[in-house]
Amino acid sequence: MLTDGTYRLGPTTGRLLIRTGRAGLGRRAGHDLTIEATQWSGEAVVNVGDPDGSSVSVTVETDSLEVREGSGGLKPLTDADRAEIKRTLADEALLHTAVHPTIAFRSTGITGTPQSFEITGELTIKGRTHPVTAHGKGNGDGLLRGWATVTQSAWGIKPYTAFLGALRLADEIKVEFEVATLDPVDTPE
Repeated sequence: MLTDGTYRLGPTTGRLLIRTGRAGLGRRAGHDLTIEATQWSGEAVVNVGDPDGSSVSVTVETDSLEVREGSGGLKPLTDADRAEIKRTLADEALLHTAVHPTIAFRSTGITGTPQSFEITGELTIKGRTHPVTAHGKGNGDGLLRGWATVTQSAWGIKPYTAFLGALRLADEIKVEFEVATLDPVDTPE
């Protein structure tokens, strides 16, 4: 049960996943990827009676993104493929992790209830900040789950291409979160 208070967020309390899709004539050759952020932290300040008085902030270490799954494709995703994707993510055309070591989200408004909510906020990737809306639900099972759609090119990310552009990742990716509603670290007096 979600109650008023301040909650610490991170890999011990939840998961952040990125799901990619394929586009182009060669899309059958590639994989739809599930990538997990393994190093991230955040804070949620919850005011159940006044959702707009609540806030969420999250920071992700860009070099902590790990490929967890690759579905589709002509052949299974190998460990060598996973290592190559990790190197590609760090590249200047994608996340340029050497210059931009973090991705950050800061809420600007929250509406709804713990059972169905929207979080609007600002997402900063590669030094560029744009608005994003996350949609979420709490199903009474102790978890909050949700998602947001992010268009990579808006942040200066060129979606990965191969085979002279015949295979490419779709520009829109889906960011998913799942967070356990543990006890708050601070509760209002």
